[in-house]
Amino acid sequence: MKVLAIETSCDETGIAIVEGEKISDGFSFTVHKNVLLSQAALHAEFGGVYPNLAKREHQKNLPVLYEQFKDEVVDAIAVTQGPGLEPALWTGIEFAKKVAAERGVPLLPTNHMEGHLISSLVQNGKLEKVELPVLALLVSGGHTEFVLMESWFKYEVIGETLDDAVGEAFDKVARMLGLAYPGGPEISKYASQAREQGLTLLKTLPRPMLRSDNCDVSFSGLKTAALYALRGKELSEDEKKAFAREFEDAVTEVFLVKTKRALEETDAKTFVIGGGVAANTYLREKLKAVVKSAFAEVDFLLPERSITGDNAIMIAEAALARRLSGLDDSDQGDFRAVGNLSIEKD
Repeated sequence: MKVLAIETSCDETGIAIVEGEKISDGFSFTVHKNVLLSQAALHAEFGGVYPNLAKREHQKNLPVLYEQFKDEVVDAIAVTQGPGLEPALWTGIEFAKKVAAERGVPLLPTNHMEGHLISSLVQNGKLEKVELPVLALLVSGGHTEFVLMESWFKYEVIGETLDDAVGEAFDKVARMLGLAYPGGPEISKYASQAREQGLTLLKTLPRPMLRSDNCDVSFSGLKTAALYALRGKELSEDEKKAFAREFEDAVTEVFLVKTKRALEETDAKTFVIGGGVAANTYLREKLKAVVKSAFAEVDFLLPERSITGDNAIMIAEAALARRLSGLDDSDQGDFRAVGNLSIEKD
């Protein structure tokens, strides 16, 4: 089965064609074509994504990108139906509805977070031999949550942010430091340099909710602490590096403690991280070390960095996995905090 997928949940316009087939113990995926156009440079002056600008750019980009796909034969059209920025989402949805109608093929509404989860389980083009339950840590600019999948495509959110998503916190603190948007890669770069140079911050930042008896996290207090620590100060480059290191250390420590708790509570057999922040090298290394040392029986899967950010490949893979399993799109699981838009099918 070959699917053309469209992703416009935030500030990336993505279209991809992915072919999937059922194999003995899972699914195999082949990416035939993939294009992704980022708007990050346009949103940089705002320090974050400006929804109406994102909508305008999607409206401009989708027809242009689609020209590369209009002659390709596919069996269905998949589209992100949520969660995300509503103006951006609707742009992709309406475009996908039009394309599906013109081609006379089914429209497959797909959950954005399921896309992150399923694509992160894919290794070398195959989703196979995955032991359940699966625990996923989904971390991005808009979402932060621990999701348990005890049976395929059935989800339970067992922990989530009570306020800010971790990616948003990275962006805001980067802006406080005068670093470029998007802030996550910039914080990570500065933090890495601080570790190489042995630079540390004299005053530590808080590690919120480390002792709470649940898997929830909170980053608003950490962000506020960073704001107060930086207010009225002109930092040298070395001081910025040290501050970036301390912030990344604080975030990572929170996730290490909460991941241990989540693994202990769920008895998960597979652990995976997904979303844009899953590209963070330090977080990946520390999580891998903790899981391998304290939970040797757990299979720890790391997604390819190219698939961690928003993209159409992940939407295609999630849609294909569902359809090839004989499921429709009516049950999107219990992504409690991240509902979908309702798509009327013509």
